Amino acid sequence: MRIAIIEDEQLHSDLLISYIKKWADIRKISSKNIIINNYENAEQFLFDYDDEKSFDVLFVDIQMSGMNGMDMAKKVREKDKNVSLVFTTGITDYIQEGYEVEAMHYLIKPLKEEKVYECLEKVMSKKKTESYIIVHTEEETLKLNIASVNYIEARGHRCIVSLDKNTCKGQNFIEIREGLSEVEKLLSEGDFIKSHRSYICRIGSIYRIEKADIVFDDGSSVPVSR
Repeated sequence: MRIAIIEDEQLHSDLLISYIKKWADIRKISSKNIIINNYENAEQFLFDYDDEKSFDVLFVDIQMSGMNGMDMAKKVREKDKNVSLVFTTGITDYIQEGYEVEAMHYLIKPLKEEKVYECLEKVMSKKKTESYIIVHTEEETLKLNIASVNYIEARGHRCIVSLDKNTCKGQNFIEIREGLSEVEKLLSEGDFIKSHRSYICRIGSIYRIEKADIVFDDGSSVPVSR
């Protein structure tokens, strides 16, 4: 599990880290499988986030100097609809805005150990029901939600990932540096089918299979080889 803490008060940051580590010990999760990145402000986090988007959960202080946590969360949501957001705050004024960015939880300071545990359990449950792969574009490392994929198309030594237009508003195609054979090794058997030497299709996104094409739920299609 990869965790980011965005908090400008060292006391709260240290307390949260201690709770996370204690939870991992209770769950017998190896320290190698819990990666915690600590940031003193929103700007510092967003600078790193442009290159690395593989976080599972962000613990975000709302009231920080510079950009506040809520504005930071809105910027994150423009690029990532899946990462879990947990706000840490001393006031409840922002709860309505939290619905807009689909916050998982609000933790009121001083933080309570059992409430932090509840959030981590929710994130763990979400990881078990969702499947991701890590791929690379020209500019960044990307955590790709398998459920959002229609198909992957080979383009030379690289690939184009087509995303479901119904669930991924805006950018529906992503060019990645991995080749088709590399991507195949990352995907779970049974979830995808190779319809053509240049295409791998996610079975869950297929609407129907015609003589020459596979048609997806959002209306897009790819060819089927003989």
